[in-house]
Amino acid sequence: MKRTFDVIIVGGSYSGVAAGMALGRALRNTLIIDSGNPCNKQTPHSHNFLTHDGKTPKEISTLAKQQVLQYDTVQFIDGSAISATKTADGFDVSLESGETFASRKLILATGIKDLMPDIPGFAECWGISVLHCPYCHGYEVRRQPTGILANGDTAYELASLISNWTSELTIFTNGNSTLTQHQLNQLEKHQIGIDGKHIQALDHHNGFIQLVIFKDGSATPLKAIYSRVPFVQHSAIPELLGCAFTSEGYISTDPFQKTTVPGVYASGDNSTRIRTVANAVALGTTSGLMVNRELIEEDF
Repeated sequence: MKRTFDVIIVGGSYSGVAAGMALGRALRNTLIIDSGNPCNKQTPHSHNFLTHDGKTPKEISTLAKQQVLQYDTVQFIDGSAISATKTADGFDVSLESGETFASRKLILATGIKDLMPDIPGFAECWGISVLHCPYCHGYEVRRQPTGILANGDTAYELASLISNWTSELTIFTNGNSTLTQHQLNQLEKHQIGIDGKHIQALDHHNGFIQLVIFKDGSATPLKAIYSRVPFVQHSAIPELLGCAFTSEGYISTDPFQKTTVPGVYASGDNSTRIRTVANAVALGTTSGLMVNRELIEEDF
């Protein structure tokens, strides 16, 4: 017989577990389905999260799960949810294993998948010394020789932002620059270099970058590189359910984390540009609170 819950949460990283805690404290029968593949699995330390600054992502997630499991209405299952369908009573969620579970409400905390460029060493350094966010990691590489792998408006925006953390900054456009003359003038004013040589590889030691190696055989020593890579939704479920997306590719939500599909909420990296553990937890808590409120309003 199919097991039924008040709420199913797809995704058991920070946002999903935070939603689970809120629902557990609200006495809701909740299932968290977790494939165990968080996007920050390579990151050595997490920062800008009060009481957890400097801890590893694994330390934080392990403690979070232990604390949520203290609420006896919350259960975890290891597995990958591959589909969800709307039913008369809520939703059916199917796992890769063939199991199917039902719930009245659904929270998608499924995250996103970063798409790595075809540069040897880039993926191995991602989250370690190839960085997406100076607020998460900039302090650790402050005042160090730093690169930006980007071009055009993105390169200019990143350069202005990251100049707060270091004055030893070079933009690597990996080909001809598309920066405007005004942008070039501003970058020159702030002594930010531009290198248009094509990149061959990133030389690194256990994910910590040592050199940018170019196709002409030259190399530049660096301690960190910032880059914004494209992404896709980690799960096909939001699209299968008919959720609307923003122009950037995030799940569209209202301030209460409701998606455009009634009964479906989304939280964490799948629905925001702000990719921090603290923000994922905040959005997960909000989604849990709002789902519980919706259930109360339906039943009272």
